[in-house]
This record gives sequence, C-alpha cells and structure tokens, in this order.
Amino acid sequence: MPGLSKVTIYTDGACSGNPGPGGWGAILSASGVSREISGGEAHTTNNRMELMAVIKSLELLTRPCEVDLYSDSAYVVNAFNQHWIEGWQKKGWVNSAKNEVANKDLWMTLIELCNKHKVTFIKVKGHADNEFNNRCDELAVAESRKYAKES
Repeated sequence: MPGLSKVTIYTDGACSGNPGPGGWGAILSASGVSREISGGEAHTTNNRMELMAVIKSLELLTRPCEVDLYSDSAYVVNAFNQHWIEGWQKKGWVNSAKNEVANKDLWMTLIELCNKHKVTFIKVKGHADNEFNNRCDELAVAESRKYAKES
C-alpha cells in the first residue's frame, strides 16, 4: 500500500486479578506527534485489555495507514504473526484444544480494523527497557486502579 501515512503504536493491557478490574494504554505517533490514550473496565481479563489497547488505537486512525504496532502480549502478536487467527477462522472459531476461541468478539473487531490498515505486529519484552512499553504499562495500571477503587 504505497503512499500510506506511517504510524507507530505501542500498546499494553493490565488486570488486577484475572478476571478483575483492568486497564489498557497506548501511545500513537505519526509525523512527529504523539498521543496517549487509555481506558479500562471494572470486570475483565488481561487478554481483553491487551486487545482493547490495539482496537482503540486502530479505531483512532481516520484513513488507511501503515502501522508498526508494538506489544508485549504474545497472545496478540502471535495470533497474527503465527497465523492463529486464520486457523481459528478455518475451524469455526475453535482453538487447538477444541474449545471456543476466547474473546472472539474482540478478535473479529480487530480483524476488521487490520483489513483497513497495513499492520505489522512486533513483540517487545514487557517491563524491560522500552520507555514506550513502560509508559503504556503505567497508563494501563493507572486505569485498572481507577476501576478497582470503584468496585
């Protein structure tokens, strides 16, 4: 897709208990401008928050873009890079353990968004020396704490 705007996105999700109060955070950067976003839910899982961070980030893009998306979630990155999603779809959203794929609703939303953009998923080591991943973690944890106080 030549001529697409280039966007870099970092995402992270957090959950206090699993399930429990959770949060997600993301940093989007394009053309030298960065924006932080975050949100959460009172009762959720870590994997749902990881997916929500990606979904909410991609939803902000108003036109097709070339996206480098960095995440410390093997769940998210491997689903695309190791083609789990294609397998799930071929098997009617059943995983290798013959169970219904968890978070199918979010995966379907994410697939739609990925069809609008050229997204490259890149795995980063969590809670290490990546300042952007660490900042996303701070945003996600802060959101989960807000929801923990409400419950």
